[in-house]
Amino acid sequence: MNKPVISLVIKAHIPWKPCNEERLFETIFETFLPLLEVFDRLEADHVPFQLGVSLSPVLCFLLSDRDLLKRFDGWLARRIDFLKKELNRTDNTPENALAQMYYEEAVDKQLLWTGRYERNILKALEYYQKKSNVELLITAATHAFLPFYVSYPEAVQAQIETAIGAFRRFFGKYPLGFFLPEMAWSPDLDQFLRSYNFGYTITDAHAFILGDPVASRGSFYPIRTRSGVLAIARDIGAHFSRCFKAGCYRDNNRDIAYELPKETLKPFFGDRRTSTGSKYYARDKSLYDPELGATEARSQAQTFLNIQSERLYTAGKFMSETPVSLCVCDADDLGRSWYEGNCFVESLFREANTSKNTGIKFLCPGEYLFDQEVDKFETITPSFSSSGNNGYAETWLDSSNDWMYKHMVRAIDRMTELAERFPNESCIKERALNQAAREILIAQDSSWPRMLYNKKYTEYAGKQIQSCLQNFTTIYESLGNGHISTEWLTNLEYDHRVFPYINYRVFRRNQ
Repeated sequence: MNKPVISLVIKAHIPWKPCNEERLFETIFETFLPLLEVFDRLEADHVPFQLGVSLSPVLCFLLSDRDLLKRFDGWLARRIDFLKKELNRTDNTPENALAQMYYEEAVDKQLLWTGRYERNILKALEYYQKKSNVELLITAATHAFLPFYVSYPEAVQAQIETAIGAFRRFFGKYPLGFFLPEMAWSPDLDQFLRSYNFGYTITDAHAFILGDPVASRGSFYPIRTRSGVLAIARDIGAHFSRCFKAGCYRDNNRDIAYELPKETLKPFFGDRRTSTGSKYYARDKSLYDPELGATEARSQAQTFLNIQSERLYTAGKFMSETPVSLCVCDADDLGRSWYEGNCFVESLFREANTSKNTGIKFLCPGEYLFDQEVDKFETITPSFSSSGNNGYAETWLDSSNDWMYKHMVRAIDRMTELAERFPNESCIKERALNQAAREILIAQDSSWPRMLYNKKYTEYAGKQIQSCLQNFTTIYESLGNGHISTEWLTNLEYDHRVFPYINYRVFRRNQ
């Protein structure tokens, strides 16, 4: 048997106009910049590494929006000013060493952001893609839960074609792999993926285990769908969640901003209490020890590799092909939610490269598939599945959010009607039609029903859905009566400026 393979895929998505800009800024500061630093260190030390990264098109636009990036510069400068003041406040206290560390980290990241990475996370990731260290995967335009829209093929078509256009714009190539939003698979999606010539997709494990017929090698080997699309299943035994619960890890939920008087914070953050990055305590309530946390992360990386190696070699005894463990990780788990997460990932690659761990290797999903004999893939129909609660669709369809879909499908029908009725418009009408398409796509984002289901930011999520659908209705009615407010449309185009090159004709029916 060839060396068994671990394929790590990091998925990242933030909806257009998230609940607050801090989420995007914290993701850049605490997740993407540290992750790129990991790549830089591994490259400098000649440690081989390969992984997949799925960035939603919406997130790509957020990471390239000039106004947002300018505000991030200000956000970062204010954080550094606050951390500098924290050095004085914590002088002669046990927290001072941590305050010094956080201040130096922030200054270093500011230098990397403005210097090495030129304020361009996408360009930095593309650099590693060209070196074959990172494989960038595409996903739906606004991360919509696609199985709900297969009865409205124009909606799925719009999500995929808009995403392809965005991917080509940002990375200059056609994507190989399609990362299903929420890993939500429906057999009806098979023909869509085939028609756009994607090489492979990623599903949840029980899509294989409950497939027709059942995948004989479980989630340890890819399959081929009826239309010929290759699919790899997430390995439910390779989830990071069991790794980041150690008591010595930093408590990312406890920030000094919620303990200091408002007067201390106001010069830097105004009247709002927001994350400052000054987090002094571990999850076990003791003072946080960065070295202890890093040591634990390295130890858990070694344990993770040992467990996965044992599982893969055991699976390999029952199959002649090279088994794979596909580990899907949310980007928030690396830094923003789990401070030591990037140290853990770096340790995985370093440990796998040592002489005692040469029995296992890391590959991008596409690289692994390229090494396999396609005629050995079983042809099955994976079952309906997702990564949501209980593995099906209840996260996106229950009593908290079911109200939205009747309005959504009505809007999709109307958008298709507009695309058919106005096939060759230009000037103000074309702008209005393109904006109508944007409003539909933004409303379809799977983040909104997830927020409603989790009872988190419910008012905001509901408002976003209703606002987008109301904007669409206004455009629909305006096109019907022949009058469109140019001022209103211009303001809406700026407020919802994602997908600037969208073509509303993606909602046309296939002839």
